[in-house]
Amino acid sequence: MSLRVSVLASGSTGNSIYVETDDQCLLIDAGLSGKKMEQCFEQIKLSPSKLNGILVTHEHSDHVKGVGILARKYKLPIYANTRTWKAMENGLGKIPVEQKFHFETGVTKSFGNIDVESFGVSHDAAEPMFFTFHHNGRKLSIVTDTGYVSERIKGITKGSNSFVFESNHDMDMLRMGKYPWSVKRRILGDEGHVSNVDAAIALSEILTDDPVNVYLAHLSLDNNMKELARMTVHQTLEEKGYEIGKRVKLFDTDPFNPTPLTAV
Repeated sequence: MSLRVSVLASGSTGNSIYVETDDQCLLIDAGLSGKKMEQCFEQIKLSPSKLNGILVTHEHSDHVKGVGILARKYKLPIYANTRTWKAMENGLGKIPVEQKFHFETGVTKSFGNIDVESFGVSHDAAEPMFFTFHHNGRKLSIVTDTGYVSERIKGITKGSNSFVFESNHDMDMLRMGKYPWSVKRRILGDEGHVSNVDAAIALSEILTDDPVNVYLAHLSLDNNMKELARMTVHQTLEEKGYEIGKRVKLFDTDPFNPTPLTAV
């Protein structure tokens, strides 16, 4: 019985991740329209009707745009912490009370045979949190939408067999790009997003000697490129002694095309 993951969409335009076992099917965020979310599921030959629930990380539109639509259409429970519920509730549209559930930060909650551990991150939302999934001795961690990777996050996620890890921007592209300084300052700040270099350094302090898959996620369309993110992380990890392609496998994610459904 394996733990499997597909990054359905990842980037500035929308984010969603699908996690399953033989017993449970969970969606983490739904940041695309309902129609586009269904198209993502079609691409991995699955249906949202299989889902046992939607876990919400925070209220930003690139994470919740399709949550209300999918929940109503497929009668899915939604799980979020109290402050996130308060921040996003009006934007979701009417959700029946029996589909609303609370999942607080710093708690481990069981969904069938998956144990899901929530942890806080530093981002400019009401109470953003992400998740580590435990099943049958395998571990998957999702770490995006954070201005920095704290020692606590490193401790929680250490030993994961797979990571979906933020590599949002190239520092030079962002500084020289078209964004106004106020936006650049937000992205670069402690409640913004992790750069390629910072992602690589954090990973070098988290990875163990075991084989691991790393999905580089939430890349900016304007301030990053897949090749640049991969090259930066590759070079830094190799300098730290990690064998890329053998011990550590790096994978791209995409704003519009899901990654194959793969065992963790």
